Amino acid sequence: MSTDQVSTPLALIGLGKMGANMARRLARGGITVHGFDTSAAARAALSGEPGVIAHDSLAAAIGALTTPRVVWMMLPSGEASEQMLGEIQALLATGDLIVDGANANYLDTQRRGQALAADGIGFVDCGVSGGVWGLANGYCLMLGGEAAEIARVVGYAQVLAPDHEHGWLHCGPSGAGHFVKMIHNGIEYGMMQALAEGFALLAGRPELELDMARIAENWRHASVVRSWLLDLTAQALQGTAALETIPPRVADSGEGRWSVDEAIRQGTPAPVLVAALMSRFDSQGKADTANRLLALMRQGFGGHAPG
Repeated sequence: MSTDQVSTPLALIGLGKMGANMARRLARGGITVHGFDTSAAARAALSGEPGVIAHDSLAAAIGALTTPRVVWMMLPSGEASEQMLGEIQALLATGDLIVDGANANYLDTQRRGQALAADGIGFVDCGVSGGVWGLANGYCLMLGGEAAEIARVVGYAQVLAPDHEHGWLHCGPSGAGHFVKMIHNGIEYGMMQALAEGFALLAGRPELELDMARIAENWRHASVVRSWLLDLTAQALQGTAALETIPPRVADSGEGRWSVDEAIRQGTPAPVLVAALMSRFDSQGKADTANRLLALMRQGFGGHAPG
């Protein structure tokens, strides 16, 4: 991609934690970003960032671009993305391009891509990983779409990624980027669950006087289980907050559910992913009714007191 293409301004819609930091990284890489968010506070948070122009309307952000335009969405999956996609489409013309950076279901992505293609509007789906550390460390981008459409966003991907060669990939046709990100998040669930259960077992033997923070730090060096998730675990265990003060509830964003749905759809065994997802449901109190019934059954056949 030429230097001119790399420096072409784009509109970034959705300036939450991820979108705002992506706007900052793009701007610091020399790309002018015309941003929009329905939240005035989100727009104001970027007011002092050189290279980022926060507009007070979607039309103004898109209208600031010259054709052909690239509009990058960073919104929650589902209805929020669906509604905004329709509003953006109404403001675009043949030859423009939309990038969807949400954690969207790949089946929705394929449907949206087909609908936009019928209007002559390009579409790239982009799975984004990196969290709040992406601004400093770069993002891992998983792209789906036709080669000609991917070529138009490579320059942006290279700025967002850790470097020009690594951290971004054209995974395949429309839907492939979101599909790969979905499986990525399913694996993430399993890795997190394994680490959490392992440290719970360590904590279960207080008589051994194990220092979990030091163990985590030790494992970070040359161990086969070293990983960024272990790095974060070690950092958390060295914090001042006592583990017992953290509410034992873990949310699930949807990607874990879609990964399990896909395993069922394919008939491909994925017991670790399923178990990790079920554990999150349990932490949310969704096993409480079943556990109460188990206690009542035990009381019924054996006279055991509940609890």
